[in-house]
Amino acid sequence: MRVQTEDYLDAITHLPPGGRLTLYEIGWEEYEQLLDRLGEGAHRRISYDNGRLEIVTPSDKHEKYKNLLHDLVLILSDELDQEVLSYGSTTLKLEPKRKGAEGDDCFYIQHAMQIGGKDRLDLSSDPPPDLVIEIDLTHDSSSKFAIYAALGVPEIWHYDGSRFSIWHLAHQAYTPAPSSLAFPFLTAGHLAEFVANSEALGGKQARRVFRAWVRAANPGTL
Repeated sequence: MRVQTEDYLDAITHLPPGGRLTLYEIGWEEYEQLLDRLGEGAHRRISYDNGRLEIVTPSDKHEKYKNLLHDLVLILSDELDQEVLSYGSTTLKLEPKRKGAEGDDCFYIQHAMQIGGKDRLDLSSDPPPDLVIEIDLTHDSSSKFAIYAALGVPEIWHYDGSRFSIWHLAHQAYTPAPSSLAFPFLTAGHLAEFVANSEALGGKQARRVFRAWVRAANPGTL
């Protein structure tokens, strides 16, 4: 039996931090209606995969890690003199694929100049983000990988609270990789070290240490 948006909207708005709600047999129009009802900037991550709708609410700790990694990417942008555009947790969707997802953060790096200053993305004509970040502290986001693959996202950074991994898209599936596509000198170990320094030294000092490392590594331009 299919449900209507009003039937579960109240449950979504009352999800606690770290909560999750999964619904099935949801039509594309219902999915888009839900996105419109909740609006942009809602403190939720919504994914849709051919009728399966999942809503999760990040915890404060989850958002702390997201902000740390956002700072890391901006430091790379500054030190490499490379344009980087963040679209945060914007909804990435394609109706013909019947798939949509909201990452914890997403960036245009290789395609930043092509996107320019667009306020709204349209993946039917725009390229997908070059990098999506997924942080799993209370829920497994691996089910979203198939969505990102269908959308053509070339790279994912994944953190499960204890371990970082980097994934590259190849043959419509993700495989683990030793380093980043967007920043080839950067490994999962470097990401882990930055987070560890943030917890041991504080965010300001960790950013300073990472900035110095990027300068010393002298990777050149991308």
